Amino acid sequence: MRSEFQAAIAQLIAEKGLPREVVMETVATALLAAYRKSFGGGENVRIEVDKNGEVHVWASKRVVAQVRDANEEISLAEAQRLIPNAALGQFVDVDSSFIFARIPTQTAKQVILQRIREAEHEHLYDQIKNWIGEIRLGTLTRKDPVRGWSLDFDLDQVDKVEGYMPPSEEVGTENYRHGQRIRVFVYDVRRVQGRMLQILVSRTHRDLVRRLFESEVPEIYEGTVEIKGIAREPGSRSKVAVVARQEGLDPIGSCVGVRGSRINNIVRELNDEKIDIIQWSPDTATFVANSLSPVKPLKVELREEDHTALVTVLEKQLSLAIGKDGQNARLAAKLTGWRVDVTKPAEGEVFEEPVTELAEQTSSAGSQYPRRERSERSSGRHDRDNNGGGSRRGGRDRGERGSRHSHSGYGYDRD
Repeated sequence: MRSEFQAAIAQLIAEKGLPREVVMETVATALLAAYRKSFGGGENVRIEVDKNGEVHVWASKRVVAQVRDANEEISLAEAQRLIPNAALGQFVDVDSSFIFARIPTQTAKQVILQRIREAEHEHLYDQIKNWIGEIRLGTLTRKDPVRGWSLDFDLDQVDKVEGYMPPSEEVGTENYRHGQRIRVFVYDVRRVQGRMLQILVSRTHRDLVRRLFESEVPEIYEGTVEIKGIAREPGSRSKVAVVARQEGLDPIGSCVGVRGSRINNIVRELNDEKIDIIQWSPDTATFVANSLSPVKPLKVELREEDHTALVTVLEKQLSLAIGKDGQNARLAAKLTGWRVDVTKPAEGEVFEEPVTELAEQTSSAGSQYPRRERSERSSGRHDRDNNGGGSRRGGRDRGERGSRHSHSGYGYDRD
């Protein structure tokens, strides 16, 4: 029986792809469960399976002068044959391999297979749970009106894993089709009924943008450039705040790349979603001013009592600052965490220059504005970058009416 048992273990290891030590531990646990199921008790029994498939059974017994229960006790004379200095009251491990032969074969088989399935499921979960927070490449297989698109991730054990992109995680402007290869953000891995694993993915999650920047911009992956915040309206526009952690490094230029190569790769992956790369600043007023790019505000006043930033812009740039349907101001509010209230100068209020000078005076980060504009002009990205996207929409935006428009920064961040 032992040779058959060893062959069965070898077959399990080959078929399931589980580590040998996991199989051995699982089989030992299953055998012990089968013994207790058949005979009851066995709390003092320990079963081990070595790397060769040999089964070892040990029973911890108490040394007594007169044995009343052979399953729990051992005489002093017998104990001293095993351990010469054994004494009354001690517990000694006694080789009880005969127990293995007493376990019913069918019971052992059923319990072992059940435990192996559980171990296989747990091992797979331990591997896939590390996907959370990462981008994975999957293939769209079918569309369910309630659960959304199913995905195949080219896993060996496809019968134990389901990938789903719920309808709420689809980008409305993207067209999906059967057999399409697509990069998605994994935001959860769940155990579901029937011992299946469910991988939940998204195309709308803002961290999809973060991971794309990390993959395309070495400075972000290495930590010399840091992403401080992301505000996103999927399929339409994103604002990404960055800062350099190395002196003399241009964080915006690093993200744009030579002739816009880096940012263009990200935009293509997001199906031409516009991206504004914003210079983060520890000075809140400067950061708010930067976040309204491509507009250069004239003045930013912070009102602490209601956490509102009062931003003054040139009247001709008012619509551009607000954005189509309020998008630019809304994203600025999401990015900064401040309620953004955009207005034109009050009657009689005169300004010589936009807040570009203010940014240069209050924070060295503000001096990145001119370099960024030159970089973007040379890249020829137009709608694919922040200034390009804003300038091309500017004509439409100026047709909007109204002197004030405000958006709250609360309630936009997602988990």
